[in-house]
Amino acid sequence: MAGRLLELKRPHLYWTPCAAHCLDLMLEDIGKLPNIKRTLERAISLNGYIYNRSGLLNMMRRFTGQRELLRPAKTRFAIAFITLSRLHEQKNNLRKMFTSSDWSDSKWAKEQKGKTIANIVLMPSFWNTIVFCLKVSGPLVCVLRLVDGEKKASMGYIYEAMNRAKDTIVRSFNGNEEKYKQIFNIIDKRWEIQLHRPLHAAGYFLNPEFFYDKPEIEHDAEIMGDLYKCILRLTRDPAKQEKVVAEVSLFTNAQGLFGNELAVRTRKTRAPAEWWAAYGASTPNLQKFAMKILNLTCSVSGCERNWSIFENIHSKRRNRLDHQRLNDLVYIKYN
Repeated sequence: MAGRLLELKRPHLYWTPCAAHCLDLMLEDIGKLPNIKRTLERAISLNGYIYNRSGLLNMMRRFTGQRELLRPAKTRFAIAFITLSRLHEQKNNLRKMFTSSDWSDSKWAKEQKGKTIANIVLMPSFWNTIVFCLKVSGPLVCVLRLVDGEKKASMGYIYEAMNRAKDTIVRSFNGNEEKYKQIFNIIDKRWEIQLHRPLHAAGYFLNPEFFYDKPEIEHDAEIMGDLYKCILRLTRDPAKQEKVVAEVSLFTNAQGLFGNELAVRTRKTRAPAEWWAAYGASTPNLQKFAMKILNLTCSVSGCERNWSIFENIHSKRRNRLDHQRLNDLVYIKYN
């Protein structure tokens, strides 16, 4: 609702939700599926049992070569699925541990909770479901890393990244639709209702890394329709709108500076916005429009982490800090 009000009050902006949050919601929805939910609960129980007993934790580290089972990530649902990946990596070592004399001679093996945990580790269905979880969540976690990264703006990549994620899921099940149909319903629901916006399609069109490798982009009615929607919304002057549209053909045909040897060579190595800044002078109106879109962020995680640091520093005992000193402390802590 707030986003809609913002759009009405300031029509030159195109409201788009935080992509990282939407991807996290996709993982949350997938985690609610009964078989996956049960496996996640078992994995949490296994990790909690080991990490709450220092002696057992030391035993586990001996068997895993000092490798940990827990692994931090950007969001809590990404943590759950990435931890499953770490568990799968240590599958053989964990099974060896729970069938070893070290375990059978320990006090934990005689506890009812210990017996339950051992049964989980030795349960084939537990590991089979973990493999299923990783096949459906791995590609989405990769997209989450892309949009939540701070090295480059991801607006020009998210459209292609989501398509690749779905293609990866299809290949992992050898095209057997019955195995991933329910997962795709979850992904499509979040993508169409919350995540997919004209800005993402326009960023995809304007990214030279993808456009010049896929000439069919120019003939995709949905992508071109979204591109023109963004031109109408972000360029309010009708005369400038016509100039932007007229200059699109120079980009699509790689004319002017777009056909320069350096421009061709760096299509896939430079960030899209940087590429447009360097080689878009032949189309000044389209260059300004492209950079406006490609420099947009798809995540607010950086802001949220900054606010958390601000809250820690600006405490009741330190509420009289000079504004500049407060900014400096936040900057140092964040970095």
